[in-house]
Amino acid sequence: MNDCFRYLHVGLPDDILQKKFYGDLEGAVRLIDRRLAWDDIPEAMRCCLMAQREMILRRTEDYPYTKEEALAVVREHISDFSEEEFEERVDAGRIGWIYLNGERRFFNRFFQSMCKAEPAFGERAGVRLPGVESAGKGSAEEGRLDRCARLMRERGKLSNRIRIRAGVRMKDEVFNSGMFVRVHLPIPAACEQQSEIVIEKIFPAGGKPAPKDAPQRTICWEMSLEENQEFYVEYSYVHTARYHDVEQMQKEGLSLTCVQPDFFTGEETPHILFTPYLRELVKELTRGAAEPLEKARRFYDFITLQMKYTFMPAYFGLEQIAEACARNFTGDCGVFALLFLTLCRCAGIPACWQSGLTAEPDFCGAHDWVRFYVEPYGWLYADPSYGTAAVRAKNEERRRFYFGNLDAYRMAANNAFQAPFTIDKEHWRADPYDNQLGEMEVVDRGLRYGEFERNKEVLLCEELE
Repeated sequence: MNDCFRYLHVGLPDDILQKKFYGDLEGAVRLIDRRLAWDDIPEAMRCCLMAQREMILRRTEDYPYTKEEALAVVREHISDFSEEEFEERVDAGRIGWIYLNGERRFFNRFFQSMCKAEPAFGERAGVRLPGVESAGKGSAEEGRLDRCARLMRERGKLSNRIRIRAGVRMKDEVFNSGMFVRVHLPIPAACEQQSEIVIEKIFPAGGKPAPKDAPQRTICWEMSLEENQEFYVEYSYVHTARYHDVEQMQKEGLSLTCVQPDFFTGEETPHILFTPYLRELVKELTRGAAEPLEKARRFYDFITLQMKYTFMPAYFGLEQIAEACARNFTGDCGVFALLFLTLCRCAGIPACWQSGLTAEPDFCGAHDWVRFYVEPYGWLYADPSYGTAAVRAKNEERRRFYFGNLDAYRMAANNAFQAPFTIDKEHWRADPYDNQLGEMEVVDRGLRYGEFERNKEVLLCEELE
């Protein structure tokens, strides 16, 4: 079922598309059902329509506010916030919206997004969101991320022993006694950065960990419940971040004399596509550059220096993620990662998705980043989201660090984008592309994010010598 998303690029027929964007969602679903009843519909179109049908059914979940309600959200924190200020941010693309029956409805996390992306707005609202990207806070005190980068430069690497507890629990209003559930929680996967992976606790008993090399590694429970309960796992691992001096690599110029590999350079529908616009963008950004490292750096600079961070709706409802980012100049960590990955591949530079959690002593959050490959140096890393955060913090040294490097506060569970679980879900996933927080399903359907609670906590983060 989730493979239907690979056909999103087929596109909707014009009449359905018009109803979708006007916000006549019932009308759009009705027309989709008529098309799906045809006997001779092409299979690619059938798959696209099935995915779009479910996307349309979920479309309003991320956009609950009328304009008056959205203004009220801001005015709880900024009493004199004006309609003019609101509309200016709408026009600037900082407040997302859709039409619902011809009326604008606004993104549910627009306020938090502005607090994060606009430091002055956050100060005015008196709101400071938790998160590692604000480390350092512009003060004279060395922040955690800057300290990590400094130690990596001095020592060549930095390792942390990390222990995390993560769990999910169905909401009581969804639960029925005796119901069957299938639960997936992400756990650390085998990769260059991680070693000594241990599953410390599993509750309830019977959870099945996927092989360490699973592209999206989870622990899975399949059981019937008489009483509602949490499913949780505790795991520990050592995460080692090695330093790559990419500026020195570029001075050496060795990659110009090497034959570059062609693995991980292809398209993957529906989001990693070399569209005409992206091909032209790659041509423009790489003009005059022959070295792969320089091309990749230009892609990273384009994203981090020209784009603005915003929270995004659920990826379930997004289309053409990489190209949309290149058109809109906004995105979050996963959107930026997909654009960087796609630009690299389009330029013949191998690139892969990696994601999981940030894992600091006082913060644990979902996050995405990219690996890219350059001979003779091997796999390097890029985190465009942390790069844009460094721009907001006016920290150019940190921005440069996250081209080629990552910090040592990570948990990598996923080494591929849009990969199935070892024990696959039978119904729609809450996120058909990635898995950072967990998935739940019952006999007849997959649960949406609003139907189950998720939690994660760093229990230990110990720096190793």
